[in-house]
Amino acid sequence: MSSDQRLGIGFIGSGFITRFHIDAWQGVRHADVRGVWSPNRAHAEEAAALAREKRVGTAQAYDSISDMVAAPAVDAIWICGPNHTRIENMEAIVRAVQSGTGDLTAIACEKPLARTVAEADRMVELVEDIDVLHGYLEDQLFSPGLQRGREIIWERGAALTGRPYLARAAEEHSGPHAPWFWQGDQQGGGVLNDMMCHSVEVARFLLTEPGAPRDSIRPTKVSAQIASLKWSRDEYAERLQRRFGSEVDYKNRPSEDFARATIEYEDEQGRTLVSETTTSWCFVGAGLRLRSELLGPEYAMEANSLQAETEVFFSREVEGAAGEDLVEKQNAEQGLMPVVGDEAATYGYTGENRHFVRRFLDGTQPDLDFHSGREVTELLMTAYMSAEQEQSLAWKPEGLRDFVPDVQEGTWNP
Repeated sequence: MSSDQRLGIGFIGSGFITRFHIDAWQGVRHADVRGVWSPNRAHAEEAAALAREKRVGTAQAYDSISDMVAAPAVDAIWICGPNHTRIENMEAIVRAVQSGTGDLTAIACEKPLARTVAEADRMVELVEDIDVLHGYLEDQLFSPGLQRGREIIWERGAALTGRPYLARAAEEHSGPHAPWFWQGDQQGGGVLNDMMCHSVEVARFLLTEPGAPRDSIRPTKVSAQIASLKWSRDEYAERLQRRFGSEVDYKNRPSEDFARATIEYEDEQGRTLVSETTTSWCFVGAGLRLRSELLGPEYAMEANSLQAETEVFFSREVEGAAGEDLVEKQNAEQGLMPVVGDEAATYGYTGENRHFVRRFLDGTQPDLDFHSGREVTELLMTAYMSAEQEQSLAWKPEGLRDFVPDVQEGTWNP
C-alpha cells in the first residue's frame, strides 16, 4: 500500500478504549475508521455512529470479525476487546485471512498483549502465520510532553554529562470502568497487569537513547510487591458487588489494587540502569494521574498529567451528576479541578495512531510490535513471580512461560 492511499481501520471492541481511539482519530490523517465489531451489536452500532458523528470515517457495525476482515474498505484491524478475548479474536482474524475471506495490511493490539507468557507466545505465533505488519498499542510512549522532554534531556543533558540512569513511572486512578477488569481470571491479574504494562514501557522508553533499538538496554533483575489496600475491605468489596454484580467478589477473589516493581537494566556498555514503577487503583485525587521522572548526572525531567494548563473551581453550591467531563476517572465535581483539554492527545492516543498509520501505509514494520508486547508480558509475569516469592529474580526466571499468577488463578490471599 503506497503512502498516498488511505488506511481503513476496523475495531474489535466497542468500549472505553475504542472510543478513546475514535476521539483521537480527529487528529490522524490518511486513515479512516471504517468498521466496528463487538459481541454486543448495539454497542458496535453506537461506536460506529460515534465515528461518523466525529467525521473520522464512514464506519459501520459488522456481524462478525470475518465479515469485517472481508470488507474491502477495511485494511487493518485494531484489537481493543477485553484481555480474555485476545486469542479468540486473533484466531478469528487469522482464519478469515487464511481462508481467503479477506486481506489485511496490518494488525495492532491494545495493551497488554496477553494475560500470560504462553498466551503472548500464541499471539506472536498467530500474527506470524499471516503476512501482515503488526503493532503493540502503547499510547503513553506517544504523549507529546513525554516525547519532547525525553528529546531535550538526551540532546542537552545526556550529550554533555552522560546518559540517564534512573527512570520512574506511575499510573494511578480510582479503579476501572468495566467489571471484567476487576476479575483476575479475565483481566489476567489486578492493577499490575492492567496498568504496569504502561509504566514499565514508559520508564524503559525514557532510559533508551532516541534512535536506538528497544533492545539496546536489556533487563537483568526484577523485584516487585503487590497488595490489596482498599478494595478488599468489606465496605469497598460490597460497593464493587453493588456496582458490578456478584461476579466481582473481592471478599473471596481479590485482585491487587497496588503494585510496584523495580527493574534493573544494562546498557550496551554494561552500566546499570534502574526503572521504578508504581500503579494503583486506590488513588483518591482529581482523576487519572500519570507521572514520570528521568534522572541523570546533572539533570532531571518530571511530568504529571494533572498539572494541567487549565483549572476550574466549583463551590459546594454547584451540584450536579457525576461524570468525567474534566479528566478521565474523575473523582469529584466540586472544588479546584484540573482540566485536560485534549485527553486523547495528552495521553498519547493521537500520536500513537499517527505513528502506526504511517508505518502501515509505508509498509514498514514498527519497532513496537507483538514481540515488544510479549516482552512486556514477560516482565509483568516476572514481577508477579517476584511478589509471590518475595525476592528479586534474575532475568529471565525459569518456568516463566507456564507461570500463571495466583491473582489470575483466584488463589491469592492478601
